[in-house]
Amino acid sequence: SAPGISSVLTLPAPLSCSNNNPYASFGATLARDEEQNLWSTPHDVTHTEADDDRVLYNMIVVRNQLDKDSEEWQKLNYDIYTLRQTRKEVRSRWKHILEDLGFQKEADSLLSVTKLSIISDSQNMSKARDILLKLSEETNIFPTSWELSERYLFVVDRLIALDAADEFFKMASTVYPKRPGGDRGDEGPRALHSIPATVP
Repeated sequence: SAPGISSVLTLPAPLSCSNNNPYASFGATLARDEEQNLWSTPHDVTHTEADDDRVLYNMIVVRNQLDKDSEEWQKLNYDIYTLRQTRKEVRSRWKHILEDLGFQKEADSLLSVTKLSIISDSQNMSKARDILLKLSEETNIFPTSWELSERYLFVVDRLIALDAADEFFKMASTVYPKRPGGDRGDEGPRALHSIPATVP
C-alpha cells in the first residue's frame, strides 16, 4: 500500500460462512466481526460476489486453520493485510478524484457496488471496459500488479451515465500520472481477461 493513503475501502455485503461449509451462504455475516468484509473495513456491511473476494475469503479460511504461532500463519496474515490495504488505497484514489470533480456527497454511493448492482445501459458496457483499461494502462490510479475487478466496471458505467467518465479519466491522468518505466502496460491482456464481457 502506498504511503499516505489512509482512506477506507468500502465494498458492499458481508461474505458469509457456516461452520460446516464456509461457502454455503456466501452473503450472511461472518462469525468473526473482523472478517466481516473482505473488500473493506471490518464493519462495512457491503460486498460483491466476485472472484477476488473469494480469493481473499479462501486465504482467511486457510489462515484460521493454522496455528497462530506458525510461520505460515504469519505470512498468510501479512498477505491478507497487504491485499486489504491495497484495496483501500485504490478506493481512496477513486474517491479523491470523484470529490475533485464535485461529487463530494455522491462519492461513497458511486463507489458502492453490491450483488444487486446493475449496469445502467448494456450499450455502455464496451465503453466502460475500454475506459477502465485506459485508466489502468495510461494512469497510475491502480497500483502495479493490480488486476482489474468487475467492481470498477460498475463505477465507470455510473460515470458514463453522469457524462463524467471522460473528465474522470483526464483528472486521473493529472493526479495519478503514469510513472516513467512503469510496467502496468504489460498487464493489459490479463486485466482485459479479468473483466467479463457481460454482467448478469
